[in-house]
Amino acid sequence: MKIWTLLTAVFLVSLNLNASANQTITADHEFELPEETLQVAVRIGAPFVIERPDGSYAGITIELWERIASQLDLDFAYQPAGLESLLSGMRDMEYDVGLGPLTVTAERERFLDFSQPFHNAGLAIALRQQDTPGWWAVSQRFFTTEFASVMLALAAILLLSGVLLWIFERKHNTEEFSRDPVKGIGSGFWWAAVTMTTVGYGDKSPRSLGGRVVSLVWMFTCVIIISSFTASIASSLTVNQLASKIEGPGELDRVRVGTLPNSFTSDYLDQRFIRYQAYATLPEALEGLADNEIDAVVYDAPLLSYQLRQRFGSDLMLLPNTFMPQNYALTLTEGSDLVEPVNRILLDVTSSAEWQRLLDNYLGN
Repeated sequence: MKIWTLLTAVFLVSLNLNASANQTITADHEFELPEETLQVAVRIGAPFVIERPDGSYAGITIELWERIASQLDLDFAYQPAGLESLLSGMRDMEYDVGLGPLTVTAERERFLDFSQPFHNAGLAIALRQQDTPGWWAVSQRFFTTEFASVMLALAAILLLSGVLLWIFERKHNTEEFSRDPVKGIGSGFWWAAVTMTTVGYGDKSPRSLGGRVVSLVWMFTCVIIISSFTASIASSLTVNQLASKIEGPGELDRVRVGTLPNSFTSDYLDQRFIRYQAYATLPEALEGLADNEIDAVVYDAPLLSYQLRQRFGSDLMLLPNTFMPQNYALTLTEGSDLVEPVNRILLDVTSSAEWQRLLDNYLGN
């Protein structure tokens, strides 16, 4: 009798536990979704939010949100907004959801809620193309002030050596070094150039003791001159290229930088006291870079990459390494009941192979 009573008690307890578990699971999947039309603010930023000519929207974030809204059976209306108006509207609860390339930051988290991140990005640097045709780039640098100053200095040294040799040879070697100053100094200049380049035609050679002393000194001097001249020529041909080259964020403080104001990028530059020129849109900033108004554009890597592939691929380039990692997420009003259901569907969508194909379509492989 006691054993029967004990088995009955165990059976009843197991039924209660199963019922409780079922109630928990059911309650865990039930959410109070809004029935009214949601106001969804959209911030243009291709390829995450793209405005079509007819006024409709496309892009990575748009397709993600529409899949979430479809599964949750939500009614919504898009409202175009800039970054500042989107954030202030979310804070004042004028909008229910915010879409776009929106970076998760601690400051924004204070007055709104973020979904789970759906894309990992970072900042990147766009520059003008450096690989211009070689012959054209070299020919341009032959007309720089640095190259001209090197050539003038070399001509002065050759002339000085030629004058000294002519002074000693004009009385002893009139056949090769004329007594006439113009012809004689010209012959001395020619001799100095031939000797320096080690061509050695032998058409002119010193015969006096003074002339041979000058020649001996000049021969050893030429070793130093040739080395210095070669280094100066190399420097004058490459100094412009080296001066404009940027390898990473460490060189941004010495060049003209452009970006969009009131953004994650502008905050990064402000914190490092890097001055920048503000542009209203990313294409305008890249146009300024192409027109040599600035030396670099710093902004979100996927947005820069998309614009370069669409419009500026032949003129501009993107440095391969990114910095300052950032996460893109959907924004919702603080305390919104949508956070949990949105996150569940978002995680399910972004883990699928179809999502990866979508990213490849917009961002490239």
